[in-house]
Amino acid sequence: MMKSVCVFCGANVGAHPQYAGAARTLGAAIAGRKLKLVFGGGGIGLMGLLADAALAAGGKVVGVIPETLVAKELAHKGAVDLRVVNSMHERKALMAGLADGFIALPGGYGTLDEFCEMLTWAQLGLHAKPCGLLNVGRYFDGFLAFLDHARAEAFVRPEHRAMLVVDSDPDALLNRLASYHAPQVPKWLDLKQT
Repeated sequence: MMKSVCVFCGANVGAHPQYAGAARTLGAAIAGRKLKLVFGGGGIGLMGLLADAALAAGGKVVGVIPETLVAKELAHKGAVDLRVVNSMHERKALMAGLADGFIALPGGYGTLDEFCEMLTWAQLGLHAKPCGLLNVGRYFDGFLAFLDHARAEAFVRPEHRAMLVVDSDPDALLNRLASYHAPQVPKWLDLKQT
């Protein structure tokens, strides 16, 4: 049963207002379902908007931020539970341990790094937690096309490609994550296929 969800997202708001709107809607939806929000701990960009919306809706919020980013990302002042860690590695490990599922909103390198690590851990069977993309304004279409290409080129099994849950609606995505069941497929491709 999903009791908490970790959301990875940008420290910027992006070029289109729909990204900010999606962050606010997702934060409120997470709180409305009585899920704990785990996020990157920043008070700026989509991170800040997401946390603000969850807090305004009465939600529980846990921020996880490396010491080196406290000043740069202006650590969220309203997060009652703000955990300052020593490194990005510690940040990801702690966020993974605190969450029952993962969502990525639009963001840049950091968002993809954090989300892809969780997806990789799921592929390797290190956890069976759902991983979903909130594909706001088709933001992740290029990334999804790349994953389809990797599948077609036999670098990702079809079952592992299907592990990634994608939706453009926050409530629909949360519903799908709540009913997710991890595939029982080994990561490694059959060497006889090569």
